[in-house]
Amino acid sequence: MPTVSVSAEISSLIEPILQRHAWRADRLVQILREVQEAVDFISDETAAHLAEALKIPYAQVHSTRDFYAFFYRENRGRYRVLFSDNITDRMAGNQALFEHMAKRLKLEPGKVSDDGLVSIDYCSCTGMCDQGPAILVNNRAITRMTLRRVDEICDLIRGQVPLDKWPAEFFRVDDNIRRADMLLGTPHEPGKAVRAAIARGRDGMLAEMKLSNLRGRGGAGFTTAVKWEACRNAPATPRYIVCNADEGEPGTFKDRVLLQSYAGRVFEGMVIAAYTVGASHGFLYLRGEYLYLLQPLEAYLAGMRAAGLLGRDIGGVAGFDFDIEIHLGAGAYVCGEETALIESLEGKAGRPRVRPPFPVTSGYMGKPTVVNNVETLCKVTEIALHGGTWYEAIGTKQSTGTKILSVAGDCARPGLYEYAFGVRIAQVLEDCGAQDAIAVQVSGASGVCLSEREFGRRIAFEDVPTAGSFMIFGKQRDLFEVARNFAHFFAHESCGFCTPCRVGTVLMKEIMDKIADGRGTQYEMNELLRLQQVLKPGSHCGLGQTAGNAVADTVQKFRPAYERRLAETDFVPAFDLDAALSRARELAGRDDAAAHLGEEA
Repeated sequence: MPTVSVSAEISSLIEPILQRHAWRADRLVQILREVQEAVDFISDETAAHLAEALKIPYAQVHSTRDFYAFFYRENRGRYRVLFSDNITDRMAGNQALFEHMAKRLKLEPGKVSDDGLVSIDYCSCTGMCDQGPAILVNNRAITRMTLRRVDEICDLIRGQVPLDKWPAEFFRVDDNIRRADMLLGTPHEPGKAVRAAIARGRDGMLAEMKLSNLRGRGGAGFTTAVKWEACRNAPATPRYIVCNADEGEPGTFKDRVLLQSYAGRVFEGMVIAAYTVGASHGFLYLRGEYLYLLQPLEAYLAGMRAAGLLGRDIGGVAGFDFDIEIHLGAGAYVCGEETALIESLEGKAGRPRVRPPFPVTSGYMGKPTVVNNVETLCKVTEIALHGGTWYEAIGTKQSTGTKILSVAGDCARPGLYEYAFGVRIAQVLEDCGAQDAIAVQVSGASGVCLSEREFGRRIAFEDVPTAGSFMIFGKQRDLFEVARNFAHFFAHESCGFCTPCRVGTVLMKEIMDKIADGRGTQYEMNELLRLQQVLKPGSHCGLGQTAGNAVADTVQKFRPAYERRLAETDFVPAFDLDAALSRARELAGRDDAAAHLGEEA
């Protein structure tokens, strides 16, 4: 542990943050975020200072800081520029824009300028796939990047213009709602759903949830009423409601729109859940890339408190006390997994827990906790207003209600499309203006890749389940490069908790890179499929279990994209020792046959 020695200036900036969070160690992630905003980065000395102030081990602060991508232990510049490197951003030309900015600023990727002013690098998906390429500047999203906009941003950075003085147009984030159904197309009357739920009573509301057969919209599709009832029946108190707004799945942005323009439905869904299960406190876990939503959401919550929809005796019900606070993530895809999210809420590195016990009996702080997706909670308000039987009649028998799809990629009209469950893939492609599509990646990098012959399949839990991502690839796209991008994503986002995922995702990435370099053989093709068979059953959480899906699907359905890159030999080593010695030969001034491996003098 380093010596606890920070300057008086830094100490004066940190102290109000600690005081605001009451020196609570479970607020560590939020404290680290606010400290970094105040002092630019979290040095080892600052980490030691925080550990002492919070009365926790230095190792806990150190490991938590180093776990999250948006926390920095060294100076990354006053302007930290991150280019979204999701596959749809690549398709929109993000790499050329990145190279242009690096040239303008005379910077290497990941390096800080000599004057300590700026750094540029890549990050994972920013949730702006419908209006990319996108970047983050000090975690604030800028959409619709062009060469001209890159030049303008470079000038602003060189002029050291504060972000608050940058053109507002840079930070505009559109909803792009292309097809609205009963959720996106129905006006919201504040408080009406909460009053309807209270009128039904706690038992009555749970009964309507059972009748609706509502299933979670986060991807797993677990029946919401079953989760609520298990939490309600758990003997321990207090109970908690958590809204999972950490939509880090590449290609997904529906929760962004719901929080931006339908926040009332989200928060009232949380209130109804709290009423039904007897919870006293709620959390909205907002992904770090959506920092721009924090203040508007806080303002909305304040308005709900003023209207008596949060706080004490909600709706005039004595003892119905419930409030919501927002926690911001810090760049960790794995925190979309509910137990990893809870770990993060508790101020720790977001590593998935061993289950059982499940969150409904032992979640936040070991207490019964319901974790629901943003869209799921919006659906709760519809059931409160119209009843479970009405809701169950929409969609299919196993997939009731509507589903919002985040459509991006090679189409004329990217954005949100809401359909009753059971819609065919071909219908979505027609509606969004996707011509000459050869593949659709449904449910993000962890989902399924469908070829043209499968476009007759339906969006439903009993056919093609999805968390919402719907990425379209035209005939000009190379599906090998799509799968390679996903392989890099999972290798980067693995939390390292279990060996199959920690090692397997890196091996998969390296094999894909080897094939891309023209050094792959049939051995590597077989190895990719073998790795998938190890990852799926052996990984601890859904990240590792699904990390090989896109690779396995594209190997089987788009095999020519791989085979045209293969070498003719049975096996080529991944490491070329002779090539590695080229620098030594150059320094020695030798390039004769004897200086090469495998060649005789």
